[in-house]
Amino acid sequence: MSDRWTRLGLIAGGGALPRLVAQACAADGRLGCVIALSGFADPADYDGALVRTIGQFGHVVRDMKAAGCDAVCFAGIVTRPDFRSFVPDMEGAKLLPGLLAAAVRGDDALLRVVVKAFEAHGLQVVGADTLSDSLLAPEGRIGGDADAGPHQSDIAKAMQIAAAIGVLDAGQGAVVCDGLVLALEAQEGTDAMLERVAQLPENIRGTVDVPRGVLAKRPKPQQERRIDLPVIGAATVERAAAAGLAGIAVEAGAALILGREAVDEAARRHGMFVAGVTPLS
Repeated sequence: MSDRWTRLGLIAGGGALPRLVAQACAADGRLGCVIALSGFADPADYDGALVRTIGQFGHVVRDMKAAGCDAVCFAGIVTRPDFRSFVPDMEGAKLLPGLLAAAVRGDDALLRVVVKAFEAHGLQVVGADTLSDSLLAPEGRIGGDADAGPHQSDIAKAMQIAAAIGVLDAGQGAVVCDGLVLALEAQEGTDAMLERVAQLPENIRGTVDVPRGVLAKRPKPQQERRIDLPVIGAATVERAAAAGLAGIAVEAGAALILGREAVDEAARRHGMFVAGVTPLS
């Protein structure tokens, strides 16, 4: 962990990632408070969690300052708010024009406005990957015992395409099978994308019995990497298997793995590979 901060405020969305971050920080006594975002996080998952809405920026900053926090981490699944029904507090209202202007450019632009707002209040923004050594994807085999070698061409193409859509701030993932692009990730997220792939004709994709094709995930080239790194877990493996894919590739050192043992077990059970790779471009 970085030594430039002493106490962390965790803004928790949905999923397992914020729970892992909270556990890692609580273990060394540097967890100051957890803000469970209403509608996304279950406050029962955290001791003493405070529940706030996305628009309550001023309340969140005051909560963190009261807990002695000098750093903040964003973790978990949070969908883009409907700004037509956005109900901010006074500080949130000051942010609204900047958020609206950034929203039309994409999620990364939107998150950068949020990052700068917290930094302006003296809170250091830290990435979830810096809080637990077990989260960041390594180079090479991550899960499963299938050979990724025969799929290098699909991996390379899917990585290249993921980078291309990332430049447009559209998404972080792509699915390629035998050189054919089956799906690109956008606002719906990885799970929904894989569910779409599972509905495609079997002559252009793999099946449970004869898996083909890969899912690749990597950060957007211009991404603020302290927030919203690509994430996969055992559930991702299950959905990729249901879509008939042979494996999953993520950018080594730039993606988060939720539950390495569970990912490995799921990949082995389905005869798949999960690998960390260094993209050529």
